[in-house]
Amino acid sequence: MIEVINVKKRYSTETMIVKGVSFTVKPGIIYGLLGPNGAGKTTLMQMMATLLKPTEGSIRICGKDVSEDPIGIHRQIGFLTTEVKLDPLSTPNKLYDFFAALYDLPEEGICERKARDFDRFGITPFADKRIVELSTGMKQKISICISLIHEPPVIIFDEPTNGLDILTSKQVTDYLRELAKEGRTIIMSTHIFSLAESLCDEIGVLVDGAIVASGSAEELCRLTGKDTFEEAFFALYEANHKEGAANAR
Repeated sequence: MIEVINVKKRYSTETMIVKGVSFTVKPGIIYGLLGPNGAGKTTLMQMMATLLKPTEGSIRICGKDVSEDPIGIHRQIGFLTTEVKLDPLSTPNKLYDFFAALYDLPEEGICERKARDFDRFGITPFADKRIVELSTGMKQKISICISLIHEPPVIIFDEPTNGLDILTSKQVTDYLRELAKEGRTIIMSTHIFSLAESLCDEIGVLVDGAIVASGSAEELCRLTGKDTFEEAFFALYEANHKEGAANAR
């Protein structure tokens, strides 16, 4: 489970990036943070992954405060962000083995697990090619395999389908659905309406660092009185974005 409790993040005395955000994600749920670039999605993800410390508030994962035991939290989460770069001269095989050793995974099960993961995502034919030679989609699939190599109960993905073609995107989203059915707790950020609507059980609409509404796509449509989820998002954005709200007044 993920619990975010009145979290704020300030980079300077004048710049508040995240403004008192609170939400809970239970096991078996896919929770989506939907918002434009600059809304604070990545900052929230990085705080959940212990890469940044909240200025105020707290984050609990599997019942533990992330600030008290960050190393222990790392074993409970799988974190993927487009900002993570793979060693361009390494290979999928070597990277997988390296991270398996990093997590102290038993050697006897690694080959079987690697074969399973690589076959799922079509990585096997490219297992010994250098990362620099691979496509963006293949790199993303390798990153997913590595980030989940320790089978964590909590998954934190920042823009998991960013830059992917439609076939690779479907592979990724189908996999996330399977993980949710297994009881994993999943939170992802996105700026893609169709992805949030089709994949997420609950969506938090993030505007200017604050969640202005949350619920399923259908619930957000009812809340705003709109026929489509895209229209519902824009209604919420225009009502809460500082410039839009000022113009409305």
